[in-house]
Amino acid sequence: MQQFKDLNLSSDLLRAIEEKGYSTPTAIQIQAIPVILEGHDLLAASQTGTGKTAGFTLPILQNLIRRPRKKDSRSIRCLILTPTRELAIQVEESVKTYSKYAGIKSTAVFGGVNVNPQIKRLRDGIDVLVATPGRLLDLFSQKAVSFSHVETLVLDEADRMLDMGFINDIRKILALLPKSRQNLLFSATFSPDIKRLAEGLLNNPKQIQATNTNSTAEGVAQTVHPVDSSRKKELLSYLISSGSWKQVLVFTRTKHGANRLTAQLEGDGISAAAIHGNKSQGARVKALEGFKQGSVRVLVATDIAARGLDINELPHVVNFDLPHVPEDYVHRIGRTGRAGKQGEAVSLVCIDEEKLLLDIERLLKRSLPKVVVPSYEPNPAIGPKPIMNQRAPHFSRGRRPNNNSNRFSKKR
Repeated sequence: MQQFKDLNLSSDLLRAIEEKGYSTPTAIQIQAIPVILEGHDLLAASQTGTGKTAGFTLPILQNLIRRPRKKDSRSIRCLILTPTRELAIQVEESVKTYSKYAGIKSTAVFGGVNVNPQIKRLRDGIDVLVATPGRLLDLFSQKAVSFSHVETLVLDEADRMLDMGFINDIRKILALLPKSRQNLLFSATFSPDIKRLAEGLLNNPKQIQATNTNSTAEGVAQTVHPVDSSRKKELLSYLISSGSWKQVLVFTRTKHGANRLTAQLEGDGISAAAIHGNKSQGARVKALEGFKQGSVRVLVATDIAARGLDINELPHVVNFDLPHVPEDYVHRIGRTGRAGKQGEAVSLVCIDEEKLLLDIERLLKRSLPKVVVPSYEPNPAIGPKPIMNQRAPHFSRGRRPNNNSNRFSKKR
């Protein structure tokens, strides 16, 4: 079995990797690291939770170590673009973790916070800059950042950047960069839009796909609980309490829904916090830190806010609302079962979401197990009576649900 020490990484990087507790690289790391070290452009598809971030940060750091910066230079040498501030923070934390013995300087810049501290850090000299597109262009307009010495560009979660409408900002940034550079594009999917972006960005790229497109991690046990929409909150509180779930990431479709659910869970005596686009950066950081440290039991998030959340060994993800875009289901449940760990993904599905569930199952090319919690069975008036002899799952004890429940549908 291949080890990190077999990947031509420096002793400083290997020391940091060992302290992180890793020894065996993941599939995406085994494929991506040699390609990047050799200087090739890369188009890579990898689902979330597979170690993708280390797959590009480690070889980038190795290349920077090989080519030390000039003593009088303060220029950025690597630019990493991300769609959200949470992902920018996570990626920059990864860079800091692995470069702690290598003398590489890094920082992250993003909107929603005071720009002046970011400008000061940039003026002190940075090797690796992790940025969201909008804030990066703001900094460029203020002459706080120069791209003249960028050697490597990374577009991380490029599919999400396109979904969020960043294509024009990306094009503006590309026009400002040196023509001669290494380009790395990472995406969960090879959609037609991603392929078009890659054609205009990458030069004779290597292409790798660490997992089947739109597949979910094998370590994630997925379950659907049919329930009336009016009883979802009640069922969620029951599952958390009866299963003694200590750390739960819950997805809602809207910001208002996230706020309302958080207040309801708090009313049930379950500590909860919400993160979404209307929350200040300080509030989002506080909520996330509380969740990681255990003072917040449930983190309620919208899709955009949760993109890039990296929580070690997160045991439970709940879809309180199913997403309208099936691919977002894959991204959501990818928050658990990361890097080969086990996890549970639960979806609370009402009759109005049946089509969304069908779309997800069509994407996954399989049906998801339906488990009715007896006290929360859907109203027979709006669908066929579900099987009653099934017990509520207790994932904390390692038990997996049966897959013998009827699909629920409207009566004809």
